[in-house]
Amino acid sequence: MKRFVLGALAATAIIGLSGFVGVLWWYHSIDTFAQTPFGSADEKIIEIPAGTRMKDVAAQLKAANVITDETRFEWLARRLKRDRQIKVGEYSFAGELLPEKILEMIAAGKVKLYHCTVREGLRLEEIVPLLEGCRYGKAADFLKLARDEAFAHQCGVKSTSLEGYLFPDTYSFPKSPKPETVLRKMVERFFEELKKAQAAKKPGVLLDAHETATLASIIEKETGAPDERPHISCVFHNRLRKHMKLETDPTVIYAMIRAGFGAGEDLSASKTIASGHRHIDDPYNTYKVKGLPPGPIASAGAGALQAALHPIDCDDFFFVACGGGRHAFCPDFKCHDKNVDRCQRDKH
Repeated sequence: MKRFVLGALAATAIIGLSGFVGVLWWYHSIDTFAQTPFGSADEKIIEIPAGTRMKDVAAQLKAANVITDETRFEWLARRLKRDRQIKVGEYSFAGELLPEKILEMIAAGKVKLYHCTVREGLRLEEIVPLLEGCRYGKAADFLKLARDEAFAHQCGVKSTSLEGYLFPDTYSFPKSPKPETVLRKMVERFFEELKKAQAAKKPGVLLDAHETATLASIIEKETGAPDERPHISCVFHNRLRKHMKLETDPTVIYAMIRAGFGAGEDLSASKTIASGHRHIDDPYNTYKVKGLPPGPIASAGAGALQAALHPIDCDDFFFVACGGGRHAFCPDFKCHDKNVDRCQRDKH
């Protein structure tokens, strides 16, 4: 009987020791798992919807070949108290990553970002397809909101739409952000750059924010040469001061687009327009209406905003495109007429 009891105790001790060793081995294996990076260079994307448990996240990661063991990943998450720290969204994984780093990304909500570059000189109708192409949402939804006067006022824009206020820049957002979030950010960037331009404003320039956006958009469309912008700005300021019509072709093109002319043509890219088009009856046609048009005709960049508020000193009232993306400037019409003849002749 005594031998039986001793044997039972020994067996129990062995089983207990084996269990203890097994637990030590399991926790050691989790430590090894946690300290071993895994992954390949190709991008793996997983989507974590609302209500997803860590067990389901681990299964997704294993299926996508981001981790080697979903059970150990789940146990590691519990040990680090991250098993309930799950932010919804789309995640991108590439390269060799430690499991702890993956848990950190999910807990912090470091979702995949889509980058979108909007260049200078684009109209609303040209910007919104870019946003859709960047997976930010439907162009129609952006366009509808950008043309909502109440929303424009909420963004601090004193206009009927956000035309000219969506600043050209590179933006980064997760997939399918709210349209209002994207548009507000673009308008915020505009006001940031406007503030910088206003800080360097030339004494005597009295344009308000809307007038600045409007003049800057015209300057942006008139030249792609950065060094010419302050000179072109000077011409327009001189004309405004003398109550002359601005007579700038980009505003006529904008008026034509508004009126539905040139369907199927890329009018916005036109270098010249027919003389008959300059008679179009539209408030944006600066060949018929004095002063600035009602609002911007495109989104201007920082350089054009700065030029609008800081023109150079000049006596010029005219300029004409003269090849190579450059312009010839003149103080009077006689000089300008000669430049037109010379520049037009040089084109042929």
